[in-house]
Amino acid sequence: MYRSRTSTTQLTWKTVVFILCVFVTDVVFCQARYSIPEEMPEGSFVGDIAKDLGIEISRLISGKARVVTKGGRQYVDLSRDKGTLVVKERIDREELCKKTTPCSFSFDLIIENPIQLHRVTVEVQDINDNAPLFPKDTVSLDISENRISGARFPLDSAVDMDVGINGIQSYALSPTDNFKLEINNQADGSQYVEMVLHRELDREEREALQLVLTASDGGSPKKSGTLRIYISVLDVNDNAPVCKQSVYKVDVVENAPVDTILTTVSAIDADEGVNGKISYSIAQASKEARELFDIDPETGDLTMLRSLDYENEKSYILNIKARDKGSLADTCKVVIDVIDENDNSPTIQLMSFTNTLPENSPVGTTVAVINVEDADSGKNGLVQCAINENIPFKIQPSLTDYYALLTDENLDRESIAEYNITILVFDQGIPARHSNKKLNVKISDINDNPPVFDFDEYRTYVTENNSPGVAVLTVKASDADWGPNARLSYFVEDREVQGNPVNSLVSINSDSGVIHAIRVFDYEQMKTLTFNVTARDGGSPPLSSEVKVTVIVQDQNDNAPQVLYPVQTGGSLVAEIVPRSAEVGYLVTKVVAVDVDSGQNAWLSYKLQKTTDRALFEVGPQNGEIRTVRQVTDKDAVKQKLTVVVEDNGQPSRSAVVNINVAVADSFPEVLSDFNDFMHEKQYNDSLTFYLVLALAAVSFLFITCLVVIISVKIYRWRQSRIFYQSNLPVIPYYPPDSGVTGTLPHMYNYDVCMTNDSRKSDCKYSTLGGQNVLLVDPSFTKTTQNTPKGKFFLEDKDSSESSHLILRFYPKFRLVYIPTVSCLPCGLVFTMCIKVSTFLRILLDVRNVVIIVAYCFSASLLSFSLNFCFILSLALASCLAT
Repeated sequence: MYRSRTSTTQLTWKTVVFILCVFVTDVVFCQARYSIPEEMPEGSFVGDIAKDLGIEISRLISGKARVVTKGGRQYVDLSRDKGTLVVKERIDREELCKKTTPCSFSFDLIIENPIQLHRVTVEVQDINDNAPLFPKDTVSLDISENRISGARFPLDSAVDMDVGINGIQSYALSPTDNFKLEINNQADGSQYVEMVLHRELDREEREALQLVLTASDGGSPKKSGTLRIYISVLDVNDNAPVCKQSVYKVDVVENAPVDTILTTVSAIDADEGVNGKISYSIAQASKEARELFDIDPETGDLTMLRSLDYENEKSYILNIKARDKGSLADTCKVVIDVIDENDNSPTIQLMSFTNTLPENSPVGTTVAVINVEDADSGKNGLVQCAINENIPFKIQPSLTDYYALLTDENLDRESIAEYNITILVFDQGIPARHSNKKLNVKISDINDNPPVFDFDEYRTYVTENNSPGVAVLTVKASDADWGPNARLSYFVEDREVQGNPVNSLVSINSDSGVIHAIRVFDYEQMKTLTFNVTARDGGSPPLSSEVKVTVIVQDQNDNAPQVLYPVQTGGSLVAEIVPRSAEVGYLVTKVVAVDVDSGQNAWLSYKLQKTTDRALFEVGPQNGEIRTVRQVTDKDAVKQKLTVVVEDNGQPSRSAVVNINVAVADSFPEVLSDFNDFMHEKQYNDSLTFYLVLALAAVSFLFITCLVVIISVKIYRWRQSRIFYQSNLPVIPYYPPDSGVTGTLPHMYNYDVCMTNDSRKSDCKYSTLGGQNVLLVDPSFTKTTQNTPKGKFFLEDKDSSESSHLILRFYPKFRLVYIPTVSCLPCGLVFTMCIKVSTFLRILLDVRNVVIIVAYCFSASLLSFSLNFCFILSLALASCLAT
């Protein structure tokens, strides 16, 4: 069925409907096909699907008829109430199918209850909605005026997205005075456009052309596209360059420097302007020649890029092209002949080489064997060999092209440790060519140099009374040798100085050379210490050197001045006599003193410290002279005593005191009478002192003898008592008599022990508890304790103002032991301490021997009284002897 409609755009189309139905059980399958033009507006009628398929509109509504598109966009929709298909979205055939024909799309129409499936295909017809389009709006061509007729110039084809009759149908070119248009079909059906020159161009007639190419389609209405073509007519180079010479011949030496201009190629062109400008290039040459030569394209200068070698190539041929800016050119030939030169330097090769030589190597020792060669021939190949001057080496020929490098002098590493030897080889060419090779020869060391000290003699100063171990000096030696031969050790010479070994006075660090003082130096005993230090290297055999070291001991003020005059005697009295007629400044005497120190420590000064009459005498501060200050008068005492202090200038200073007796009298008998009493008193005092010391020594000897005897007896008795204790005999307990107090409980006694008679407040209090086995040694003890008030014990000596001590001791099995000491304080204290020690030792031996302890205490008391009596007797005897 064919229907015809007219759209709002006045387009007329035909809708073709093809219906095919297939019934399968309860499902009905039908196909419908419609054809519509592209670009129809939304809502445009596509077809009456209800009428074409014979379906009632109510069935479409009740069956919920709908359009289903599988993927992509939905271009058509169903209007149920009308039963028609309408355009849902604008359809662009070029977008949908591009160049494919025919162009269609399909969708399904589904109706439910019962299910009916209908396939609908819509074919989209092309309309002329696209004009032909060129890739560019304009194109420019440069065409030479000498192009011949028939020359073809391809142009870009236009493109039209429409198909069929709406596509490109024709091309037109205008104007067509010089060109015509040809359209050619390709194998794929496309077309390409060529512009053909059918009339030659003349630049002098017309320099530029402008053409228009038009592409038109076959649609209705027609559409077209244009391309503007701009043609520039190029001038023709109708005159070729001509070389001035067809052949250029060049001779060049092989050692010519790089960039040397060998020749200049020149050509002329009858054209003018750009067409007359010529460029030069190497048209034909070997690869090696192209690497060796180059020509300037503007000037035609032929230059060398690298040095030439006659031995490699003797001649080169180059073809040079002279070309203008067009296509015209001319060629010429350049022949380059290489002239041989002495361009090969001799070569040096070491056949053997010893790079280290001992410095004691004999003259003529071979150091190296050298082979020399030269690639040139004739005089250019004759070589000579030499070495640099002022070195202890020489070179001499051996075999053909062989030379030997030998030592020519004795070597000394300490002078030069290594040599840089340059071996120079040169040929006989003009100019001569040469080569050199540098050898480095090191000289190994031997121990041929002894150590050398930095100074011929070392002198240092050290202050006396130094600290042992203090660093005094550092000696330093150097050895011109190297390595172990230069490793030094230091030693002090083994000898004696003033009877003392040097090693007992100083020591040296064997590695660093630091000298230390071992002992304290005394300037007064040793003012200088001189010894030798030996430096020995580590070579084999070792070499050594000695240097003298002098240590000067600097004085310190460690000695007080000594008075030489007046002499101080203990047994006689020396007095200086000053006459009463002595004037002012009278020299009484002179104090002479010395100081064993030196320097300012020995500078002595004198001053008067004490005198009987300070206004009568004075002492010179520098010379020690005692002179009268005023006139002596009769009122001045005969006996004058002066005390002079001699002081040195050290820091701190030391001093000595001298007492000087001066007698102011005119005659000697007068002096004797006045000084007799003084001498007697002095002698008496000296005698008394002597006898007191003698008496004290006798008492001490007696005490020690008694002590030894007592200890010996006690030890003997103790040994005897051990036999009784070990006999296992029954022991009858002994109970002391009652002390007059009833009861069986032990008594408590409290005692205050006072250390001295003036410290009645005791620092220590002792209390003891008695038991049944307490033994009271002294029977009178009970009576004594009962009669002593408040339990305090003091003994008063009526003949002495000092109180004696009461010594109390308490032991585990004894009630009380008391030992009265002697009244003489010095001897009593010594004796008492000895008794205490001996008592303690005896108790440690056996504290159970009560009888021995009682006897010992009684003996000690008797001995103490006897010693007191002897001491007092000795004092009396000494006093009698002194008088």
